[in-house]
Amino acid sequence: MTIDDLRIKIDDLDRQLLKIFNERAEVALQIGEIKKELGLAVYDPSREKRIFDAMKAANPGPLDDGAIVRMFERVIDESRRLERIRTKGL
Repeated sequence: MTIDDLRIKIDDLDRQLLKIFNERAEVALQIGEIKKELGLAVYDPSREKRIFDAMKAANPGPLDDGAIVRMFERVIDESRRLERIRTKGL
């Protein structure tokens, strides 16, 4: 494969990630609505720890577990931010 072929593959993967990130955010918003109705906090550290542990256990590499946790921290932070913004207006 050429560098251009590989870049095309990365572009395709990036589009797939974008779709998945947005789907995940939609589900997080639904959870945020339920949490608001139940009077639950947006931030659930035990849930986040379970996510990080599960992702580390499922990680085949080449990214190390620290990288996986950092990426999921960012994804979860953005989902939490979106939940807070949206649930204020509900």
